[in-house]
Amino acid sequence: MSTSFVENQFLRLVEIMDELREKCPWDKKQTIQTLRQLTIEETYELTDAITDEDWQGIKEELGDLMLHLVFYAKIGAEKNKFTLQDVIMGVCEKLINRHPHIYGDVKVADEEEVKRNWEKLKLKEGKKSILSGVPKSLPSMVKAMRLQEKAKQVGFEWENKEQVWEKVKEEENELFEAIKSNNKEHIEEELGDYFFSIVNFARFLQVDADNALELTNKKFISRFTKMEIEALKEGTDLNEMTLLEMDAIWNKIKKQ
Repeated sequence: MSTSFVENQFLRLVEIMDELREKCPWDKKQTIQTLRQLTIEETYELTDAITDEDWQGIKEELGDLMLHLVFYAKIGAEKNKFTLQDVIMGVCEKLINRHPHIYGDVKVADEEEVKRNWEKLKLKEGKKSILSGVPKSLPSMVKAMRLQEKAKQVGFEWENKEQVWEKVKEEENELFEAIKSNNKEHIEEELGDYFFSIVNFARFLQVDADNALELTNKKFISRFTKMEIEALKEGTDLNEMTLLEMDAIWNKIKKQ
């Protein structure tokens, strides 16, 4: 695919956005606030497609997200805040400035050093904390992974997964002690610590904890719906079955 073709198609998208903003009643009404929730939804649809390795879906969702980026830039231009050109130029300059090992004379040994340099450059650009780049509205599990990755860049990190597993067991013991106290706030706090340590262990295993949990969610949905179907085949439904009977069907489905 030629560069000119890609450029022409991108300009076509920009022109369509301009036309819709002028002529479509729905598009004319949108603001950055009304688009926000839709953008979150589109992002999650993309993550669903990625989890399923649905390449057709990924392609479609990337297109939807690209439309949103152009939409925000259009609104920004209307309010004389920034233009689409400003957005593109800004990210180009940022990438060049944060990759001195490519566009400068800095030498790096591996990807971890690249990440450390990236965080140092962000602090030089005015970031107050190495953790300040983690969005407040990120889902908690994703946020935990990002916080741990950020802290790692300044050396706040365990040396190996065995140490992390010991921490998991330590947090587990503290959770059970909290349960004995019957103090709900304390239990919640210790459960949070336990989750955080599990996420950290997943990171040391080079596993995306959020994606791993989502795969389990999908597996549970699939098995549970099959269990409902199996119950109907037997002339009953789950409400009328004992836990033992449901468990028997569940195990049968697992073997399949």
